Amino acid sequence: MDEPSMTPSPAAAPGPPTPPIPLAELLAREELGLRRIAGPADADLLWVHTSEMADPYPYLLGGELLLSAGVLLTDPDHYVGRLVEAGAAALGFGVRPVHETVPRALIEACDRYGLPLLEVPPETPFTTIARAVWRLMAEARHRELRRVTRAQQALATAAARPDPVPAVLHQLATQLGGRAVLLTARGQEVHAAGRRPDPEAAGALSRLARVVARERPGSPSSATDTHGGTHLSAYALGGGEGLVLALATRQRESGDHTVAGIAVVLLSLLAAPHQGADAAGRSAALVRMLLGASPAEVAPLLGPTGPWTVIHARRTDGAPADTLTAGALGASLGTALVDAERGAGEAVRVLLGPGPEADRIAARPTPRPGWTLGASAPTAVTALAAADAVAARALAHARATRAPLTVDAPTGGLAALVPPEQAAAHARALLAPLTAPLADTLRCWLSLHGSWDRTAVALGVHRNTVRQRIGRCGELLAVDLDDMDVRTELWFALRQT
Repeated sequence: MDEPSMTPSPAAAPGPPTPPIPLAELLAREELGLRRIAGPADADLLWVHTSEMADPYPYLLGGELLLSAGVLLTDPDHYVGRLVEAGAAALGFGVRPVHETVPRALIEACDRYGLPLLEVPPETPFTTIARAVWRLMAEARHRELRRVTRAQQALATAAARPDPVPAVLHQLATQLGGRAVLLTARGQEVHAAGRRPDPEAAGALSRLARVVARERPGSPSSATDTHGGTHLSAYALGGGEGLVLALATRQRESGDHTVAGIAVVLLSLLAAPHQGADAAGRSAALVRMLLGASPAEVAPLLGPTGPWTVIHARRTDGAPADTLTAGALGASLGTALVDAERGAGEAVRVLLGPGPEADRIAARPTPRPGWTLGASAPTAVTALAAADAVAARALAHARATRAPLTVDAPTGGLAALVPPEQAAAHARALLAPLTAPLADTLRCWLSLHGSWDRTAVALGVHRNTVRQRIGRCGELLAVDLDDMDVRTELWFALRQT
C-alpha cells in the first residue's frame, strides 16, 4: 500500500479541475496529420507550449506538449533529458524549414527517456495544434461540469428522502462507481452502499479512515491512498460526532473530489446533533448556497448580513509545523469556514462571518504566524464574490512585497467624491480594449509601483511575460504608461472594477 496523501478537506470544492487530455485524442484528429514516432503511446496533456530555446526547462510547468522546430537543437540527449526532468508530457517536432526530417538522435533519445515524440507535418501550424488542444480541454471541462451538476442534483434529491443518510451514500456510490461507507471514529460501519472491495482493500480503507478520525489533535481532514488498482479516500465529517466518509473506487476522475466534497457537506449536516432553530436555519442557508442559490436569497436565513470578511492565505516557508494546517488557521481566526483544497499551489480561503470574535478580527486583522494573508474589507453577504477577488489581489500584493498581511480597504479619499455609477461607467469605457488577464496584470503592476520582479512573483509568471503584457496594455490603450497622470487615471479606473 502506498503512503497515504493527507490534505485538509474543503466544505465544498468550487468545481472540478480541467481533466487532462489523453495524447490519443489529439492524435485521432486526422486533420492535424500528427504521427507518433517514438516514446510511449500514453500521455496526459495539460497545456501546450512553443519554444525554440536550447533549454526551455526554466519555463516549463510540467504536463506540456512542447512544440519546437529544433532551431537551436544541438544535443538531443541533453535536450530530451531536460524536458523529462521538467515534467513535459510530450514533444511535437515540426519538420521544415529547419530540419527536413526528425533527427534520428532525437528519436532515439525520446525512446530512451520514455518521452512521446510527435512528427508535425509542414502544413500544420503550431497554433492549429494549440487550438485543437484547447478545444479538447473545453469539451472535457464541459463534460465534467455536466457530470458534477448531475451528481449534485442527485445528492440533493437523496438528502430530501425520508432516510437521507443511506440515500446519500447509495447515490454517492452510484455516481463514483464504487463503495461509500460511513464509519465511526473507531471504524465501526454505520451505513454502506455500493460494491464491496476485496478484503485487503477493505482493510486498507478502514485504516485510512482511522487516519482522519477526530480522536487526536492535528488529525488531517482528508486522506487518499491506493491499494492495487483501487483508489481509497477518507473524509472527516463535521458536526462533532467523529464520523468518517470512506470511499473505494476502481478509477478516479477529475471531478470525483468535487462530488465527494458535496457529499461531505450534506452528510455533515444530516449526521450532526440536533440543532436549534437558529443553527438549523444557518445550515439550511449554507446548503442552499452549495446547491446553487444566490447569496441574496439565503441572506435572511444567515441572520445578520455582515460583516463578512474573506481572507486568502498561503503558508510561509520555514514556519513551525503546528502552524501549517488550514484547520489551525481557521481556529485562530475563530471560524470553521475554511476552503483548503482548491488545487495544488492555490491559496487557502477563510470566511469570517458575523460573531463577536469574527467581528473583532475583521475590524482589525493581524498577521498569523506561518502564513501570508490577504484580506478584504468587511462586506455584506451579497458582495462575497467581489470580496473574494479583492482578497486574492491583497494576497498577491502581500507575497510580492513580502508582507505578512495586506488588507484591501474600500476606496476612499478623493475617489469617494465621484458617484459610483459615473466612476464605473468611466472605468468600463477606458479599460474596454483590455482583456481580463491584461487588466489584472496592469492592476498588479501599478499597485507594486511598476516593479517587474514583484509583479512576476505576485502573478506567478516570468518577468518577461509581465513586460510583454504591460507593453500590450500601452499599445491597446494608446497611452504612455511612464506618465504619472496616465498611471493615476488608470489606477482609479481599475479600482472601480
